[in-house]
Amino acid sequence: MSSNHQQANQQDSHQAVVPQAPHSFKQQPELNFWQIFNMCFGFLGIQFGFALQNANVSRIFQTLGASIDEIPILWIAAPLTGLLVQPIIGYLSDKTWGRLGRRRPYFLIGAIFTTLAIFIMPHSPTLWIAAGMLWIMDASINIAMEPFRAFVGDNLPKSQRTQGYAMQSFFIGIGAVVASALPYILTHFFNVANTAPAGEIADSVRYAFYFGGTVLLLAVTWTVVSTREYSPEELAAFNAKQIDAEDETLSRIRSAKKYQFASFVWMGLGALLTFAIWAQDLDKQLYILSLGIFAFGPLQLYCALRLGNSQPAERHKLGMVFSVVDDLFHMPKAMHQLAIVQFFSWFALFAMWIYTTAAVTSYHFGSSDVLSQAYNDGADWVGVLFASYNGFAAIAAIFIPMLAKRIGIKLTHTVNMFCGGIGLISFFFIKDPSLLWLPMIGVGIAWASILSVPYAMLSGMLPPQKMGVYMGIFNFFIVIPQLLAASVLGLVLNGLFDGQPIYALITGGVLMMCAGIAVLFVDQDVVEQNNPNNQSAAMNRKTHLITKATGKLTNKS
Repeated sequence: MSSNHQQANQQDSHQAVVPQAPHSFKQQPELNFWQIFNMCFGFLGIQFGFALQNANVSRIFQTLGASIDEIPILWIAAPLTGLLVQPIIGYLSDKTWGRLGRRRPYFLIGAIFTTLAIFIMPHSPTLWIAAGMLWIMDASINIAMEPFRAFVGDNLPKSQRTQGYAMQSFFIGIGAVVASALPYILTHFFNVANTAPAGEIADSVRYAFYFGGTVLLLAVTWTVVSTREYSPEELAAFNAKQIDAEDETLSRIRSAKKYQFASFVWMGLGALLTFAIWAQDLDKQLYILSLGIFAFGPLQLYCALRLGNSQPAERHKLGMVFSVVDDLFHMPKAMHQLAIVQFFSWFALFAMWIYTTAAVTSYHFGSSDVLSQAYNDGADWVGVLFASYNGFAAIAAIFIPMLAKRIGIKLTHTVNMFCGGIGLISFFFIKDPSLLWLPMIGVGIAWASILSVPYAMLSGMLPPQKMGVYMGIFNFFIVIPQLLAASVLGLVLNGLFDGQPIYALITGGVLMMCAGIAVLFVDQDVVEQNNPNNQSAAMNRKTHLITKATGKLTNKS
């Protein structure tokens, strides 16, 4: 191995364009518990923002005059901002290095703007201002949140990443429970009014937003000031896939003609689907799906034009939009496989979030009348159930790394997803609503796993210089199934199950188990890279690539 390095170094002195390995390879040091705690603590604040939004924004919209039918379209801000903002922030943070490091500037900027939006939201005088604040809030939260996923991949060795993402899951669970319950706590323990005159937001909601915004800013600031980041040079020395990633970039094969042809296919398909929805007077939410398909066409046409007017060697210099789309089409194979896992998982979650209230109130409490006592008792109980699964997730997050060490990371995710799937399906068989907290144990286990295990697996397969952008692209496979579920799930229920929402939970349970099966087919070699014992093999592979590149240039000269 040493002779190979000498040979490569001699050639490097004559050919500056040869891919170079770091001067010395270093084992990335493990962090202790409190270091991991500090670097993940900011997620507690981010989850405060999400939980306050999820629990109260529909209430704010209705207070300001929105009808029930308008609420889903107002909520489209959440998935769309994630779809747009996360890959952009990932791309930018990959190329950032300054006094605050690589990811932390985005934590701080996102936290400041999110806090301002949280403070302003409960003072919105009109519906359109509240909707606009939701867009700003979601965009800002995504600016802060996206780099946190890459942050763990940067700062932890592969052997500790499952622990790092599980710590994030722990803070997500704690933040969700506390923030969701804040208005209730303020009303019942501090006598803050939960009612207000028509068109005004209740004080309990206002004060909850003030408290939550403060917690968000303080928690993220704590992570910024208490955690250091490795420099790009240190990351290059730590990571055994650096040269592999550079070699992969040089071998990309999607041509301008392929981009051009695909652009016309996507635009044509989107236009036909849009026309069919209009002609058949179908559910307006299907336009989200059809217009999204159409929009992917011009993006690829732009890439075709950029690539057609450049040389192959300039592919990495064609700008942010091209780079993000090109990276999407050249994802690692195992990332494609994980995308299938994510699709099943998040479609199931969205089915649960949308339909649990309707399922429990109609199936277990026997009422679909929103003015009835039974319906409101059921809706209140769903709030408790949702808080409970987040609490169970916080507990499960402690044990997931231990289980992964014993049975492997893939089988751990399979077991966890089956727990969640069985939990959702059991809603059909449990008739006593007071026992519905039991299936939420399984749902909480699955939720903790969804928030940690796929990211731990993903981070082991990504080149370090593209960790942020690929984490942002990975978010596509969270957002797209949610948009698809919002577009078609209602049609499926009405067409196959006579509109009974309990079957949406059964569907979600089946899809969770499909995710558990799909993860077993993720490439084993990639998963094994999370084991530090395999890093020597990666170093040998890297040396081979250097020698191969050197040989090619020698032959050309």
